[in-house]
Amino acid sequence: MKQHVVKAFCLSLACVFIIVANPLFADEKAVNLESIVVQSFDDQDAEPWFVIGSKFSTAGFPKVAYVPSWPLAIFGSNREGKDLNSLGVAMLFDRREYNWVDLVPGTKTGEGEDATYAPVELDLPGRVRMIDMWVWSPNMNYYIEAYLRDFQGAVHAIYMGELNHIGWKNFRINVPGSIPQSKKYLPVRETLKLVKFRVWARPTEVAALPAPADAPLQDKAIFFYFDHLKVLTDTFEALYDGDTLTDPDFIQENWDLEANN
Repeated sequence: MKQHVVKAFCLSLACVFIIVANPLFADEKAVNLESIVVQSFDDQDAEPWFVIGSKFSTAGFPKVAYVPSWPLAIFGSNREGKDLNSLGVAMLFDRREYNWVDLVPGTKTGEGEDATYAPVELDLPGRVRMIDMWVWSPNMNYYIEAYLRDFQGAVHAIYMGELNHIGWKNFRINVPGSIPQSKKYLPVRETLKLVKFRVWARPTEVAALPAPADAPLQDKAIFFYFDHLKVLTDTFEALYDGDTLTDPDFIQENWDLEANN
């Protein structure tokens, strides 16, 4: 009988310890996961992208355009009449090889043939857990990678998936925990930057769609479309006494660190 009483008493103490201890450690594991759209590809002027092709790209290729198309799984038939677009890329190569095309976010200056672009790496908010994007493919044996830069300057290539599907498909990749998104010193959190996407062609796949030699280039070009780039990210940040002292605006306002001593 005494043994049962002792066991019951020990079990009660264990339960009390768990209840009391849980709040103490909860802050260390607290998360606030949010799905945030990074680029909608709806506005060419607000979200300009440009493309770069590898060595054997046909003259004048790759090309980029913003077209009125979207995944029905997200927007349906767009009965609201929203101005929806996706980013289209036309690629063509002179020979089979490990060809590639880079999709690069940037800024645009000028128009038409005089337009020039400069790359701009996109800040990804929070601590990114997952990257999500929709891709339309004509069933090519190609694949796609995402390139991320961490706060130390290292660029990480992450395989996103095969492009041998028909129509729109949702691609989701987990960001490896080995890619640093925080450091020991304040401010702890450091954001990732999206450098580019790269579409790779395997040398066993065609470099151009089968067509007569004198056919127009649009009959030979290989088209891919991209839409609704977003991240699943943890935006939680633990507060502490004096947290505002690490705010960049506060430092800029109160310190003149650029001045010579």
